[in-house]
Amino acid sequence: MRQVYLDNNSTTPIDERVLQAMLPFLKEHFGNASSVHTFGREAKTALEKSREKVAAVIGADPSEIYFTSGGTESDNIALMGTAWYQEKKKNHIIISSIEHHAILEAAKFLEKRGFAVDYLPVDKEGFVSPDILRQKVTDKTSIVSIMHANNEVGTIQDIAALSEIAHRAGAAFHTDAVQTAGKVKIDVKALGVDLLSMSGHKIFGPKGTGVIFIKRSHKITPLSHGGHHEKKRRAGTENVPGIVGFGAALELADSMRESEHHRLAQLADHFIDEVQKRIPRVYLNGPRDNERRVPSTVNLSFEYIEGESIILSLDMKGVAVASGSACTSGSLEPSHVLTAMSVPVELAQGSIRFSMGRFTSREDIDYTLDCLPEIIERLRAMSPLYQKTS
Repeated sequence: MRQVYLDNNSTTPIDERVLQAMLPFLKEHFGNASSVHTFGREAKTALEKSREKVAAVIGADPSEIYFTSGGTESDNIALMGTAWYQEKKKNHIIISSIEHHAILEAAKFLEKRGFAVDYLPVDKEGFVSPDILRQKVTDKTSIVSIMHANNEVGTIQDIAALSEIAHRAGAAFHTDAVQTAGKVKIDVKALGVDLLSMSGHKIFGPKGTGVIFIKRSHKITPLSHGGHHEKKRRAGTENVPGIVGFGAALELADSMRESEHHRLAQLADHFIDEVQKRIPRVYLNGPRDNERRVPSTVNLSFEYIEGESIILSLDMKGVAVASGSACTSGSLEPSHVLTAMSVPVELAQGSIRFSMGRFTSREDIDYTLDCLPEIIERLRAMSPLYQKTS
């Protein structure tokens, strides 16, 4: 049976070129980057080279790049680290209602401890309104956090415009770029951000690796304590093999970014057109335009069916897809992202995210297209709601 992986927003396989870059640091060059002997210096040199690679890709200075365990830790550092540093002067935080749970849960944590949090609404395509942000931000706002692109529907926000509004009110701005790194051009200066998060396992790098960009002038309270690592902003022995892998993965993804954008946009257009041609009552969630949506992300709602049934049926055909975020898989609640976009509950519960990647082929898409109509027809035949409309 053919195996098709269409859950790249959840995680990606390690690219062989990234693995080869990592292997020496898992074997012969195993030193602790904090040690002063030869083994340690070799590890430290590799770590700093990776820092330089990451900085070059996003237009930052290497001193502004900090390695973490992943996107969740980076998001937590950005939101909580900034909030706690500013706590005595500012106690207001703004995030969008469609953030990843790494931001949502961090905001709820701070809210329970006395911080005021505003959750910005989005329109039907998932966009935050600059006008609404302008109304909500005040001189008591310490940080605004709005993700670069949504992990469920792929909507790309106008971060430059939003960050400018935040800065005019004296607030810092963070963006979660986990789903745009390697897919969309990232320039921290052009975006106007003070903090930016990325994750290794979304860009064909290793799990357990991440980056937070912190603008040199921005101050935070560290969340971890116990050492001088990462300029005292993130204590703990550095994961040198993972960091080498992250640097290699981001550099590689950026070198392929334009060609991959074009290729994946063609695959997405073909997939959406064919699904809607072959199957009635299917709706795209998020923008249709591949410049306003990360093209590798296609979120579709199939009327009269629960998403979990589609996932399991496709899995039996060898096709891996998702419904919403991997961090909330197993939840019976409709996606908070689709709910915020005013998607009706019955459609939100029938939504499937097809996320393509570097190793997705036209043959993979065509195989999925061949499997879907029979699955949808069979599941709808069992739906009392569908039978009433037939």
